[in-house]
Amino acid sequence: MLFNSYEFLIFFSIVSTLYFMMPYSWRWLMLLVASCIFYMSFIPIYILILFLTIVIDYAAGLFIEGASGKKRKAFLLLSILSNVLILGFFKYFNFFNHNLTSFLSWAHINNPIPELAIILPIGLSFHTFQAMSYTIEVYLGRQKAERHFGIYALYVMFYPQLVAGPIERPQNLLHQFYEKHRFDYYQVTDGLKLMAWGFFKKLVIADRLALMVNTVYSAPSNFQGVSFITATIFFAFQIYCDFSGYSDIALGCAQVMGFKLMQNFDRPYLSVSISEFWRRWHISLTTWFKDYVYIPLGGNRVAPLRRYTNLFVVFLISGLWHGADWTFVIWGALNGVYLIFGSVTKNARLLIASWLGLTKVPRLYKFMQIITTFGLVSFSWIFFRAKSVTDALYIIRHLFTGVGSWLYYFITNLTKSSSGKLASLMPGMTTSDFVISLLVILVLLTIEYTQKNNDVVGLIKNRMPLVRWSVYYILLICIITLGVFTDAAFIYFQF
Repeated sequence: MLFNSYEFLIFFSIVSTLYFMMPYSWRWLMLLVASCIFYMSFIPIYILILFLTIVIDYAAGLFIEGASGKKRKAFLLLSILSNVLILGFFKYFNFFNHNLTSFLSWAHINNPIPELAIILPIGLSFHTFQAMSYTIEVYLGRQKAERHFGIYALYVMFYPQLVAGPIERPQNLLHQFYEKHRFDYYQVTDGLKLMAWGFFKKLVIADRLALMVNTVYSAPSNFQGVSFITATIFFAFQIYCDFSGYSDIALGCAQVMGFKLMQNFDRPYLSVSISEFWRRWHISLTTWFKDYVYIPLGGNRVAPLRRYTNLFVVFLISGLWHGADWTFVIWGALNGVYLIFGSVTKNARLLIASWLGLTKVPRLYKFMQIITTFGLVSFSWIFFRAKSVTDALYIIRHLFTGVGSWLYYFITNLTKSSSGKLASLMPGMTTSDFVISLLVILVLLTIEYTQKNNDVVGLIKNRMPLVRWSVYYILLICIITLGVFTDAAFIYFQF
């Protein structure tokens, strides 16, 4: 079931109530059953795949801990290989088979392997990576193997973060299932507030921006410059609010019951560089790749050329992790190039900024860095959102087509009706939708700018009661009156 559905609100209310009503010794079982029900609400049969990976990794953890020498490594590799094969079959079989067919057809050879009617199990990439982190941590000796099969299964299946993260580490989550969480009014209400903020991001911002983004990206040949620029900027905020909104709801759900999940986003669009952006965006995945891929490859301890190669490889893998399509591979590669270029030119760019006097005006310099970073990230989102590489290249080629004439017409007709040209800014949207979209993006950026060291809940927690309750009611009214209630799936569910 989707977080943004009435069914989920009923499910969440029942599960949270039962959690505090049940004896401590039975809570894990109730949460495990509830998580199974939650997962089976999508495609029931696929819980068998999840169960298979749980059995494999649970056994692998015990074998790894009990073995020594090469046997430990063999059990780890067997666990990783099993997870990768399951993920690879469901997510990448048709992708590689389709590319093999294209290659063989170029050589006038028929591919005898047919494409399979496979539906990707929801959240497979997320819980596969979470399961792999467990066996890796046991192998490294940083986590003891979990003896309680039910608790380990709950670690993988915990419903708030089951289908789209954050990707938890065993050290952070496993021990929490043994703790006695008592009902805490402030903890519960803070969790509900964080959930409300997540719903605002998803329903009021992301799903509203999707009206235009879907219209433009579904048929790019019908549009040109201004529409592409606007839709791409809107998508940057759509995917952020959609995914961080999910994370906020997940963290809030868990917090209501006393569980603390890791932060997954930290105001990424206020980053002054691409490297900082990736320290703030999808933190659980970024740190996963850093700890389990980048550092084992040598990390920063190797020569510069090797380090840049490692970075590029990590982002290629990250791109492929996001989706079985060349658009995602190019998106990952492009971000890898951004990081390498940023590292290589860091000193030169600082020297130029100093020569231009920008370093003497730090606020202006920081603003320019933020805008540049946002522009580069938004450009890469074109490949992420486009249906194909062909569509992405078409959008890039026509990104600025007609922009000059549009600006000239609009400026010279400010005192007249410019509704015709203005309408090209918002295909798929009404004027009111467009205005609301701009306003809620402004609200989002204002709140994130003022957050600094506090989360959105902490930002208002210590305010006087009148201010706090006014904010709560305004947020609730905005969700009810401005939310787009279409039960639209979260973007990252497809991964």
